[in-house]
Amino acid sequence: MINFKAIFTAQLASVLNGQLSEEAITDLIETPKKPAHGDLAFPCFTLAKAFRKSPASIAEETACQIQGPYIEKAEAAGPYINIFYSKEAASAVIMEKILIEEKEYGQLNDGADKTAVLDFSSPNIAKPFSMGHLRSTVIGNALGNLAEKCGYKAVRINHLGDWGTQFGKLITAYKKWGSPDKVKENPIKELLSLYIRFHEEAEANPALEDEARSWFKELENGNKEAGILWNWFREESLKEFQRVYDMLGIHFDSYNGEAFYNDKMESVIEELIAKELLTESDGADVVQLPDEDLPPCLIKKSDGATLYATRDLAAAFYRKAAYQFDHSLYIVGQEQSIHFRQVKSVIKKMGYEWADNMTHVPFGLYLKDGKKMSTRKGRVILLEEVLDEAVLLAKNNIEAKSPGLENKNEVAEAVGIGAILFHDLKNDRMNNIEFSLEDMLTFEGETGPYLQYTNARAYSLLRKADDLPSAKNGLSDSYSWEITKLLYQYPEKIRQSYMQFSPSVLAKYLIDVAQAFNKYYGQVRILENDAGIKARLALVKAVTIILSDGMQTLGMKVPQKM
Repeated sequence: MINFKAIFTAQLASVLNGQLSEEAITDLIETPKKPAHGDLAFPCFTLAKAFRKSPASIAEETACQIQGPYIEKAEAAGPYINIFYSKEAASAVIMEKILIEEKEYGQLNDGADKTAVLDFSSPNIAKPFSMGHLRSTVIGNALGNLAEKCGYKAVRINHLGDWGTQFGKLITAYKKWGSPDKVKENPIKELLSLYIRFHEEAEANPALEDEARSWFKELENGNKEAGILWNWFREESLKEFQRVYDMLGIHFDSYNGEAFYNDKMESVIEELIAKELLTESDGADVVQLPDEDLPPCLIKKSDGATLYATRDLAAAFYRKAAYQFDHSLYIVGQEQSIHFRQVKSVIKKMGYEWADNMTHVPFGLYLKDGKKMSTRKGRVILLEEVLDEAVLLAKNNIEAKSPGLENKNEVAEAVGIGAILFHDLKNDRMNNIEFSLEDMLTFEGETGPYLQYTNARAYSLLRKADDLPSAKNGLSDSYSWEITKLLYQYPEKIRQSYMQFSPSVLAKYLIDVAQAFNKYYGQVRILENDAGIKARLALVKAVTIILSDGMQTLGMKVPQKM
């Protein structure tokens, strides 16, 4: 692909006689917000001292010397040099590249022969898959897809919450109030009910907490009854989770959860002791982190129990050995930021520089009535119910507007679930999101259904056309040029999305493409049988390629008819 920015950079470097390096020039080049100000712009402020002239004078004298392939004109606008490319020549090159490569357009080699490990979703077993897990799940999946678009091998890990004192509470609750038949009939719903009841009863009867700790100790010590119950709870939970993952179109390469590391922590603790990093504090074993301005990292409690940090240390060493990762991403809520800084700092103190490749990717919360959702307090919204309701609403809309549509159920599922996914991913991941089904399922504006409908509209134009798309000739109108410039940016938007660990960069870009195309659709007779029809169809085809691939990268399905 021709690098239009590089052409402008080379021209400027030549004219400026080495006053600025090509790298410095490239860093200064801007994309004007208004099309009237050109396609690229260079501010001359940094040259004022060297030339002993005003930036405006430098721009005036320099602009007339800029010429090159694909550059239609260069003009001075105050202190800026604005470049206008030849729309017809440049658009032909861009569209031809996209039409030839199709899904390969936007595929990068940044991560060639490298591995990215992504730890995401990670629900607690024996609890329902709630809206609170949606963000980690869909952000992590999108980042996995983006990593693959950048050339990395992506390893997706579901670090299940399948160990801890909560299982002592659940075993206690089940033995006191549980019914085997009820659990078999509706495992997660019944287990959640028992879990909530335990906390309600424990407020009046604190002795239940002691009983729960005792049962967890039995589980840790290999008690047969406790182990059978734990395995049952885990298996039933995974069946439940898999149904939701199937709806979302998400897969994992590993379901190794907390319990997997039970026999892998001792070697880490021994190494900490050998390197004299473990100290005693109030009876507990900790690693002090004063140089990192962090609280001590708890490794073992006074009763000998290990903690999350111990398991995450063991997991990090295991994953490095198993996958030799170049990036290790933890897509976990922002409330765990200090924890992951501690884990990373401990590994660095142990002398392992690869800790620098471990990155916590935090995100905000889904809130209900301004409060964090809590399984313990019963303030939980089940994700599967939300997905089902979204699909039902989409189905009702299809029945009302397109009753003759083929594959209505498949389209309704793609649209309903796509609405939920996109509503999450278009938001900056650090923002909290107030749960509102109404907002998620709005089928107008900057939404998933809007993207899908725009794409289906473009496919419809291609089906109706008598001609085939051809990029042999470009287009010269301003509406098509605005779309073409956006399509040209797709590979860089993929790169930015992954490097910033922010799927919202891609999501917002796709909205820009869709809006530009709909503006074009409203202003230009695309199917008019004249000399430009093949080029217009090439542009429409290019739009379907970018929107389709972009939505699939975010995890959405792409119906061609709606």
